Parts: sequence; structure tokens; C-alpha cells
Amino acid sequence: MLPTKSRTDVAAGRFDWLTVAFLLGAVLLCYYLVPLLALVLSQPPGVVIQRLTRPDVVSAATTSLTASVTSAAIATLFGLPLAYWLARVDGRVKTIVTAIVVLPLVLPPIVSGMVLLTVVGPNTFLGGLAAANGLQLTRSVAGIVLAQTFVASPFVVVTAKAAFESVDRSLEYASQSLGKSRLTTFRRVTLPLAWPGILAGITLAFARAIGEFGATIMLAYYPRTMPVQIWVSFTTLGLENAFPVAVILVGIAVATLVVLNVLGTNPLE
Repeated sequence: MLPTKSRTDVAAGRFDWLTVAFLLGAVLLCYYLVPLLALVLSQPPGVVIQRLTRPDVVSAATTSLTASVTSAAIATLFGLPLAYWLARVDGRVKTIVTAIVVLPLVLPPIVSGMVLLTVVGPNTFLGGLAAANGLQLTRSVAGIVLAQTFVASPFVVVTAKAAFESVDRSLEYASQSLGKSRLTTFRRVTLPLAWPGILAGITLAFARAIGEFGATIMLAYYPRTMPVQIWVSFTTLGLENAFPVAVILVGIAVATLVVLNVLGTNPLE
């Protein structure tokens, strides 16, 4: 005797719940896409291109690119060793260090700027010492780099840590059994295998750095980065004058997604 279907089963058969799930999710997708399309299509391309050549826009773009590349390089230089260490140790210390690394990701950006000012501000020991030697840690490109590195470097550490953990440890053991040192094994075995994930982390760090606003404006209102220039243009001249730099940042965000797709790496998975 065949089992009879319950009312719930019959009702469920009338609906394609996967389609329902997509339709509900499509509302959120539209919420993502419509504002972006509105931004890109709000003004004729010729007008946007003409405004891209303004001195303030060129200066902001140059400052942002220079500082973001520097921040990503610093994050990589110090973040990769930390990520490798975290991927190869266990215990409570690892948990604590990981929490410290992730902390800048959950802090509000403006709070990150305040935290940094208590360490490198003009009235602090480090700020005064640097100023006495001709290096301003605030209101300078150095201040921008400090702010960007603080908020963006965790992307390198977290993503590279996951990449190192995905490497088969038996390959490292085999290399060391052949007499290779840990450093040689890292350079010839671990790093090449983990490189796509590491590059994804560096790309995310660069994108996060170039879009940083809150911490940057606290440490360095001048020289202006692109996010700061957008805010100044919007508050003083209106929304239309903020479009050119916003379009640049949207383009960088799209390029970041393309790079991650080419690498075949999704750091959020």
C-alpha cells in the first residue's frame, strides 16, 4: 500500500520554493544594482569624463592610488608572516591573536581614526618624535597610509591564513624530509600553492584601502583622497560634482571583482 501524501506535501508541491527564494532574494539584488546603475547613468559620459580631468580630481586620484599601493605593500610585508604563523600554530594564543587581527574589521572607521590619533597624533610621543625629525604622521600621505593600513591589512592576514591552511601539510613534510629548511619549503612549496588566495587578500586590501574614509579623514583631511574629495564635493557643490570620483571608485570595485573571479578565489566562502 502506497503512503498517502500529507496536506503539507501536497501544498509544497504546488510551489517551487527555489523560485520563491530567488524572487525574494532578487529584491535585495535590485537594491544593490539599481543605485549603482543610477549613479553610472545619471550623467552623460562626456560630462563625467570632462570632470575627471579637473585638478582636484586628478590630485585625489593620485594620492589615493599612491597611498593604497603603499598600504597594500606594508600589509603584505607584515601580514604574510603573521598569516603563516597563525596557520601553523594552535591553542589559545592563536585565538587571541586572530581576534586582534579581526578587530579593525569590526570597529567603526571613525573609531579606528580616533584610536590611531591616540598613538600617532601630533600631541603624542610618537607623533611629536616623528614631527621633530621632519615626518608628519597626520595631515600627510603618511597619515593616510597609517589609516589605510590599519583598516585594510586584516584582509591580507585573514585571507592568506585561509590560503596557507588549505595547503597539504604532507607536501611540506616531504620537502623537509629531503633536507630543505622551513624557509626554503615555504618559498618553494607553500607560497606557490597558496599564492592565488594571497593575491586575493592583497587585492581586497587595496580595494578597502582606496575606499577608506572614516579613519583617513581623522588622520589626514589633507591631502585629500578620493573618498574625502567625494565628501567635500558633495557638501560644498552638490551631488553632481561628486559623481566623477565616485565613478572611479565604482570602477575599482568592479575591477576587484574581476580579479577575484579570474583567480577563482572567493575569500568569503
